[in-house]
Amino acid sequence: MVLSFDLQDFILRARVLKLYRQALRTARRAPDHARVDLKQIIRQEMENNRNCKDKQRVRFLISEGLERLKGLDEMLDMQGNA
Repeated sequence: MVLSFDLQDFILRARVLKLYRQALRTARRAPDHARVDLKQIIRQEMENNRNCKDKQRVRFLISEGLERLKGLDEMLDMQGNA
């Protein structure tokens, strides 16, 4: 089976993978007791939407993921400074 990607598909896929990598890097900064659960949640969120073909929905999910990642990053920054 040959998968056909247009440029837009390729760019969306790259953005999803970038978000996933950023989320996993951010999760490394979490306290030891929460890190495993956090990585598991990130993985599950990606798996839940793995087969989404609606480009508009994928864009929405990326945007939502970036907002959630920003919140997590800020929370971890506050914990680190406390």
